[in-house]
Amino acid sequence: MKVGMISLGCPKNQVSAEQMLYLLREAGHEIVTDELEAEAIVVNTCAFIEDAKQEAINTILETAQLKSEGQLKLLIVTGCLAQLFREQVLTELPEVDAVVGVGSCEEIVDVLNRAEAGEKPVVIGDNNAPVAECKRMISTGPAWAYLLIAEGCDNRCSYCLIPSIRGRFRSRAPEDILAEAEKLASYGYREVILVAQDLTRYGQDIPGWNLARLLTELCKIEGLDWLRLHYLYPHELTDELIDVIADEPKIVKYLDIPLQHINANILKKMNRRDTPDDIRALLKKLRARIPGLVLRTSLITGLPGEGEAEFEELCEFLREYRIERAGVFPFSPEEGTPAASMPHVDNETARERAERVQELQAEIMDEWEASLAGSVVDAVCDGYDPETGVPMGRAYFDSPGIDGMMEFTGEVSPGDIVRVEIISAEDGILRGKVI
Repeated sequence: MKVGMISLGCPKNQVSAEQMLYLLREAGHEIVTDELEAEAIVVNTCAFIEDAKQEAINTILETAQLKSEGQLKLLIVTGCLAQLFREQVLTELPEVDAVVGVGSCEEIVDVLNRAEAGEKPVVIGDNNAPVAECKRMISTGPAWAYLLIAEGCDNRCSYCLIPSIRGRFRSRAPEDILAEAEKLASYGYREVILVAQDLTRYGQDIPGWNLARLLTELCKIEGLDWLRLHYLYPHELTDELIDVIADEPKIVKYLDIPLQHINANILKKMNRRDTPDDIRALLKKLRARIPGLVLRTSLITGLPGEGEAEFEELCEFLREYRIERAGVFPFSPEEGTPAASMPHVDNETARERAERVQELQAEIMDEWEASLAGSVVDAVCDGYDPETGVPMGRAYFDSPGIDGMMEFTGEVSPGDIVRVEIISAEDGILRGKVI
């Protein structure tokens, strides 16, 4: 069949989508990018917060319309929404022909065959099983690819459904990770982005291994020039790990550390293991030990316990510590989490506070980017602007699909990592001259 894929949500979901695409292609199906051509479409869903669930449902309904408008015969729903609402998906969305949970992506070919034969299969495997080893059909840019090193989460933050959806934390075997990284390098991918719900826990279930050791081994691979890290939880950022990040030139000096808040009472209600003093001391240590460091974080407004005083404490923290990159989200009370039953502000207030933090953070980022004019940084070319033909890419402090972009002046080709003098910065787009 002609099969299309729509993947929503995080990079971990994207890796699952790439695995399913590989399996489908190997089984003889044709992968198509035009939805109107597809005879079967897989919607790989996210369900982390309410907005993600609604996006998934809307995408499913919009895709289902192709059954009457195009060639579409089968609609398969996979991923987190399928895992969390396995039975409801078929009963409430009758347009769906099959449901596949997060632990069963390797069964996608069999599910497609069964759906084509008239069944409505629901396949939900063990989300605590070892991470499935499967080849992928890479779907990212010419210079970079994701590398999943672990699945699941043991942090049990009070507002989060990830442990219920993706199971307990499980590290991939180091030999499998290293073999995949070597293969990515042989294919020409110069930047590898390590992903897991919590990178810093890597190896806790493998004697003799931790993230510091894994990074040291990855840095030995010829052809890999950049290793980017998403996400590092603050309580596991050891001195050993900080030293490896600081000393290894291949590790991009861009760290994504989700803090969520800074108020002591809110951190406690979130079941976070860090205190405000811990967080402040860590950020100061990182800035002192890693020259050129750019920090990214995620923040949540409207959490249980947040009043105007606690919110202002968060804003003052951002003004003082000048974190260069941040994603800001209003609190989403997810059914089944402890935080959902705790007293909290209404959704409108949470969103209004999120907008205020975004405005503050935009000022911080604009001032920082303006200060970069005249400096020289490493940057990668991702390709060309389809309308203008201008080479486009990213500085080392910009993660693909998350942060800003760079326009290049001078000779540069997709995949090149070059030294660039920054000429100007405006609205998240840097302009740089290749030197």
